[in-house]
Amino acid sequence: MTQQYTIARLGHQGDGIADGPIFAPRTLPGEVVTGGVEGQQLTDIRIETPSDDRVKPPCRHYKACGGCQLQHASDPFVAAWKVDIVRAALAAQGIEAEMRPIHTSLPHSRRRATIAVRRTKKGTLAGFHGRASDVITEIPDCHLLAPELLAAIPVAEALAVLGGSRKGILAVTLTLSSAGLDVSVQGGKPLDGPLEASLAQAAEQQGLARLAWDGEVLAMRNPPYQQFGAAKVAPPPGAFLQATKDGEAALLSTVQEIVAGSKKIVDLFAGCGTFSLPLAADAEVHAVEGEPTMTQALDQGWRMAQGLKRITTEARDLFRRPLMPDELRKVDAVVLDPPRAGAEAQVAELAQAQVPVIAYVSCNPVTFARDAKAIVTAGYTLNWVQVVDQFRWSAHTELAASFTLSHISG
Repeated sequence: MTQQYTIARLGHQGDGIADGPIFAPRTLPGEVVTGGVEGQQLTDIRIETPSDDRVKPPCRHYKACGGCQLQHASDPFVAAWKVDIVRAALAAQGIEAEMRPIHTSLPHSRRRATIAVRRTKKGTLAGFHGRASDVITEIPDCHLLAPELLAAIPVAEALAVLGGSRKGILAVTLTLSSAGLDVSVQGGKPLDGPLEASLAQAAEQQGLARLAWDGEVLAMRNPPYQQFGAAKVAPPPGAFLQATKDGEAALLSTVQEIVAGSKKIVDLFAGCGTFSLPLAADAEVHAVEGEPTMTQALDQGWRMAQGLKRITTEARDLFRRPLMPDELRKVDAVVLDPPRAGAEAQVAELAQAQVPVIAYVSCNPVTFARDAKAIVTAGYTLNWVQVVDQFRWSAHTELAASFTLSHISG
């Protein structure tokens, strides 16, 4: 039975929420909508009274594709909504902070994407999954991906023909690098001699910089370098990389501003050196990361670079073994860039260490706000927050925040 609802607000996943709560994807606050209810989900939605912030989605794939959630909303609306998500998360912890104007990456700027590929009777089907679905939507005119990345989807299809199963879906991560396309495949057939040979031959024919299959490097014509400041780093297959160069630059410039003047910096959850290597132009850096292959890549990048100050690396699980206060003495600043779970254990020790400056980079406003509460309670001031939107048209929100000790003794 069709029912009518008024959308009150957007949830954290970008869905409209009406009283109930009833969740209505691709709706906006203030809109009057009708549809059928299944559980808490509104289906077969019809917009009866559209919002002034509703726009025509720029991408023709939007209706079927699950890659974006907010193309039906104006850019100013999305920008304000993402800033408000961070403000509300902080308010829930009793914290207010200056919110700087959001920085949003341009369309067609994603340098990395994981493409879903399935073999079919006629060949292959490659693209993104539909919303909450195993159905794959082809994306030849995607507005997110950089043109060079979009042009590489046939590579994913060719690999699926060679090593994909008719029963499963291949996850093919395509990353642009200075040496060409870096490809990492998960979910393929088990490797044997003939398959290895055919995949290596395909990598050569396609001109790939590197091809990895379920974590094993099968071919590397050239190291797939990423530029981090003055250093070139070849990350391990599938390693974390900021989604856009523009978003990475915005986060980096914010972190550099926060820690400016520091001579000794600890970079926690350092990855392959996104922040460590550029910061080493002016400061000594100790980079800590849980994955040894990443610290090795970072160290090698530093050793090959010219003109950088000393970087030391440490492979360490910061969730189980956070750096302790005595390990943070004589440090001028800490950079903290944890995964979505945040850094609760590390923040507890960091708060006791009383490091003068903390630059916190987060991809989850809720866990950031929880950690910010602990930092502020320990005597720090949250000076300001810079929201960065490099996942345009998605519900994903990133930020960098400046903390300084309110009273530095001595």
